[in-house]
Amino acid sequence: MTTEEVNFQDWSKLDLRVGKILKIEDIENADKLYKLEVDLGKEKRTLVAGIKQHYEKKELKGKKCVILSNLEPKKLKGIESNGMILAAVSEDESECVLLAPEKDIEEGTKIF
Repeated sequence: MTTEEVNFQDWSKLDLRVGKILKIEDIENADKLYKLEVDLGKEKRTLVAGIKQHYEKKELKGKKCVILSNLEPKKLKGIESNGMILAAVSEDESECVLLAPEKDIEEGTKIF
């Protein structure tokens, strides 16, 4: 896989934070999407994530993960998503693993 190089200045624009998943909801007519409420320390955000085929709700509740918090908002199935949960996904998309801090750390902690 070849991708375009990104300089440090562009990379430093990304605001990656530790988030804790508080609430998980199904979205009507969406086989792959969940509506998530995520705690980012000083605020809570709504995210829409295409992880439904890989995670049960009970696996996600309370899970800490890495969130791209300064992604411009986007409406998916009528819900405004304010960030992106990061995951490692196999080439054929049969496997998906959420990225998470190695040890417990406070919600909202910045990732460098």
